Parts: sequence; C-alpha cells; structure tokens
Amino acid sequence: MQLCYNGRFMAADKPLLTVDNRSFRYGDGCFETMKVYQGQLLLADLHFERLVASLHILHFHIPPHFTKDYFIDLIQQLCRTNGVSDLARVRLTVWRAGTGLYDPVDHTPHFLIQSWELPEHIFELNSTGLSLDVFPDAVKTGDKLSNVKSNNCLPYVLAAMYARQHQVAEAVLLNQYGRVADTTVANVFIVKDGDVFTPPLTEGCVCGVMRKHILTTEFPFRIQERVLTVRDLQTADEIFLTNAIYGIRWVGEFGDTSYGNATSAILHDLLYESML
Repeated sequence: MQLCYNGRFMAADKPLLTVDNRSFRYGDGCFETMKVYQGQLLLADLHFERLVASLHILHFHIPPHFTKDYFIDLIQQLCRTNGVSDLARVRLTVWRAGTGLYDPVDHTPHFLIQSWELPEHIFELNSTGLSLDVFPDAVKTGDKLSNVKSNNCLPYVLAAMYARQHQVAEAVLLNQYGRVADTTVANVFIVKDGDVFTPPLTEGCVCGVMRKHILTTEFPFRIQERVLTVRDLQTADEIFLTNAIYGIRWVGEFGDTSYGNATSAILHDLLYESML
C-alpha cells in the first residue's frame, strides 16, 4: 500500500513523522474523511469547502496550489495505485509544519492522504437499527472550533470507548447546556410528525458534509435545524445518523425507546440518487 505525503507517493509502512510533529504534540490540524466511488470523489465540493474553512479558522497560511483539483488528482492517483478506485475510504490529514511550543513558528500546512478499500454493503441501509446511549464524561462547547474535524479527537475517542464498554453502537455527545451535539462519528437527525430536524452548528456539532448535503438538497420532507434535547430523542418517531462514509444509518434503540425506519429508508434511497 502507498500513501501520499505532501504530494509525494511512498510506501505506507515506512517511518514518516518526527517527534516534533505538531499534530502528534498538540493535535494542531484537521482532517477530512471522504468516499471514492468508481474513481470519483463524492461530495468533493462540500469536502473542500469545509477543509478551506477549517484551515482559515485554524489560521493556516494556505498555499496557492491547495486547490480542490490538486487534491482530487492526488486522491485519484493514490486510489488507483492502491487498487481501491471502485470504492474507497480516503483520509486527508493536515497539520501545521515546523516546531515551536503552543505558539507555532510556521503556519504552513503539511498533509497526508491515505486510502482503504470499502465493502460494497456500505451503500446499503443497515438492516438492524443501531443502539444509542449518551456519553456522560465530556461535552462539546458551541464555539467556532467545535465545528472543525480537529486532529484532537479525545472526546470522540472516549465516547467510542464508552459505547464499546456499554455494548451500544454509538454514543451521543451533549453540549454545555445538556443538549444534543453529535455522536462519535456522525451527525444526529430525528423525525417527528413527518418533519426532520438536526441540531444547528451553534450547538457544538461537527459541520458534517453529509449533514450539509441533506440540508441543502430538495427532499420530499421538511428538513431543518432545531435545538434537540435528550427528551426529543426519546420522543422522536425515528432517529438516524449521517456521515460521509455510511450516508444514513437508522437507530433502532435509545434507552427504553424503540424506533422504526420508514422515513430513514426513503431518505437513504433518495440520498444516493442525489450523489451518484
């Protein structure tokens, strides 16, 4: 397998980063997780819109060649080299170059692109509903950093560990007001009386690419942003989770409440029609 480091292709099993790497030391950077299907990067515009926005928020000095076309070309080359162009998960990680302590001496971005094969069933709606619980030990604050897919992922790491320990598929992270932000790897949507709701970015959720695609695409449902409480989850008709890899996954169980997937199933099919 190969990876791409600052535009150069090299073996994925070779030593690459030094102990001074700012992502290793401080989580100083961000990342994008993307899906390639039949050689095409899905939702490319939204991914690179978010990447550029994140780099600006984090005060990187963005080089002129950091364009969507530049990265798409590298991603497609890497997927071809690794033989995964038909269906692949791609991660683009960016971090701040140079040394320094908390105050960096260089704001140039360095980057790493990796790719892995995905199974075909990734396009299928999950047949069994996910189980969900609330992670009690960390909160998402609703500031401008909370929407960035930061290289510092400790709340999500601990939430994923909590989910495994409590034998649930996903854990919900709350914000400082005890309201729903997102989950370990996804944005949260609920269906109530035929309408679909998801928390606004001010609630502390990551600015998910699939979330934005759903909010900006015309579907036969009213889909809007609204503050969600844990009680809203408990009383919803349906809950589903979204991210760039899985698209939509429906939740079957949250606490003592069970859910169906009628709306989730329709949206799942329409979603892939809008992307492929």
